[in-house]
Amino acid sequence: MTYPTTTAVMAAELVPAPDAAPTHSHDLVDPAILYWGTPVVLVSTLNEDGSANLAPISSAFWLGHTATLGFGLTSHSLANLQRTGECVLNLPGPDQVGAVDRLALTTGADPVPPWKAANGYVHSRDKFARAGLTPLPGRRVAAPLAAECPVAMEATLEAVTLTDHAVVQVNVEHVHVHPSIRTAGSDRRIDPTRWRPLIMSFQRFFTLGAEVHPSRLAGIDEEEYR
Repeated sequence: MTYPTTTAVMAAELVPAPDAAPTHSHDLVDPAILYWGTPVVLVSTLNEDGSANLAPISSAFWLGHTATLGFGLTSHSLANLQRTGECVLNLPGPDQVGAVDRLALTTGADPVPPWKAANGYVHSRDKFARAGLTPLPGRRVAAPLAAECPVAMEATLEAVTLTDHAVVQVNVEHVHVHPSIRTAGSDRRIDPTRWRPLIMSFQRFFTLGAEVHPSRLAGIDEEEYR
């Protein structure tokens, strides 16, 4: 992939030299989790009997049309994804936070894995019904979309790397969005002033606030990244 370049050289912003050597203003800590704030994703997959599973994760990011996802090694969604090679990545907004929270502490696995059982998880067979969300058929994959989520991305499996977790790469094949978050006059772009993802930070739900500063990168046409 060729990334855009610019011939203009930004003038260096002069920073005054400090009067004294800088000192650390940080504390050295050892958090058990590093959830600094990432979008919540509802991953839909198919169970062995053909029924749908739906699971929330918040370890996800995108490079181009490749999504990198994080799962626990005993994740039922991971097993489904490895078996079928496909999934749908549904992105909820703040309006779907109740649905997401109703899926917390549930698993499609039966029996429930020991760690999850010890932390209060229970088996749930029909996750869409439990969440109060509506399954819709996709175009490319057999797993369903969640109708209420503003974004749903059909994806196929590319690679799985196992460490103490599973790092999964999938290729986004189709992107479905609610008309309300599209950029007016464009058949491709998303309006970031209209799209408000649901964010999880250290196990708590948030969303985006107002734009805080103009972005120089916004001067590059998005199509240059194709």
